[in-house]
Amino acid sequence: MIRTALIAAAVLSLGLAACAKRTEPPGDLKICYHVVPEKDGKLRFNKLVETPNLETCAANLEAMRIKFLRLGGSQQEIYGAYQANFLFLQSEGVFTSTSLEGARYVALVRTGDGRLAIPGAMPPVK
Repeated sequence: MIRTALIAAAVLSLGLAACAKRTEPPGDLKICYHVVPEKDGKLRFNKLVETPNLETCAANLEAMRIKFLRLGGSQQEIYGAYQANFLFLQSEGVFTSTSLEGARYVALVRTGDGRLAIPGAMPPVK
């Protein structure tokens, strides 16, 4: 009886998780956004630049992040958005996802000197 109740609860929680609201970025063509999480949990999308592709958007976000750090900022990781994809700039590189809560995939990796590069473009470290 208890086992059946636990199984039912697990199935119900999985079903509710599947219906959970996904936070999706704007899908504007060629617009790169800097995404700022607000205290109330909402996201503010600040238009950064119009750019032809995701890689250029990531480079602009990285330049902005570095400029803020040089001015005394402390934000090491930032969010961005480009054509219905979130961009996550982290110490390992740039990751992308179609939702804030979804799986993240590698878009760009960091080289030994901290620059961003397309995965596989750099020779392996031996």
